[in-house]
Amino acid sequence: MPSKLDELVFQVEAVLFASGKPLSVKELTEALGLEDFRPVQKAVRTLEQTYENRQSSLEVRRVGDRFALQLKENYVATVHAVTPVEMGARTVKALTLIAYHQPMLQSHLVRMLGEVTYEEVQHLRGMGLVRTEPKASTLELTTTRRFAEYFGIASTRPEEIRRFLEGKLGVAPPSPIPAAVDTPADATGPAPEPVPTAEPADLTPPVEEEPPTP
Repeated sequence: MPSKLDELVFQVEAVLFASGKPLSVKELTEALGLEDFRPVQKAVRTLEQTYENRQSSLEVRRVGDRFALQLKENYVATVHAVTPVEMGARTVKALTLIAYHQPMLQSHLVRMLGEVTYEEVQHLRGMGLVRTEPKASTLELTTTRRFAEYFGIASTRPEEIRRFLEGKLGVAPPSPIPAAVDTPADATGPAPEPVPTAEPADLTPPVEEEPPTP
């Protein structure tokens, strides 16, 4: 590793930081207005090595064929108090699928939602609602204790969470996700059997009613 980092490495770091989602070498190259991807690819590798050797709460994580600048897993809980919980319909759908099918491979979620999966997983992870663990060439996704607490679920056990979602969404259990071979790029594939979905209002945290005034 060079003692002095190249300017391009800092530019790649800046783009990853500002994007807030995983980016491929191609996307980084386009964002930097370059034509040749090879220097960018080299810069990404240098950035990975730099963070591996640096004392930092951040890391460069490879996500399929993309790269993300993110908090290390053991520091995610530290920022919960200042992390806003804002979810649109797409984020709620991703969270519902993860919660229902957990432990769930990210490659399976890609087959259901498409390329937006990478962005949504990073968003949910940043909010402390989803935990990610490397699994072969992809990531294994599970919900966290904060997820259960936020939505008022009494248990963190997957089967209890599934029962909660079935009652909340009023849907019958779907067919299991078909087995598939995971690829390094988390490639998309044929659509699986129908799975439970949710509108944003379906997963709003419960509001406690105040007792009537005597």
